[in-house]
Amino acid sequence: MEEIKLKSEFIKLGQALKAGNLVESGVMAKIVIQDGLVTVNGEVECRRGKKLVDGDVVSFEGETIKIVR
Repeated sequence: MEEIKLKSEFIKLGQALKAGNLVESGVMAKIVIQDGLVTVNGEVECRRGKKLVDGDVVSFEGETIKIVR
């Protein structure tokens, strides 16, 4: 599980997918999120702007990233 260190209070879901190298671009992030292929803490998340905070876990295509402070 890869960790993404927060530089502020939160990171948006689309940005986290790019930062964790789960997608190649913001457009790709938008598509996979809208298609319901991404989960946050085990729940399908369809909002690209979802704010992720310390402890949140994001999964996509068998890859997982954790948000840490």
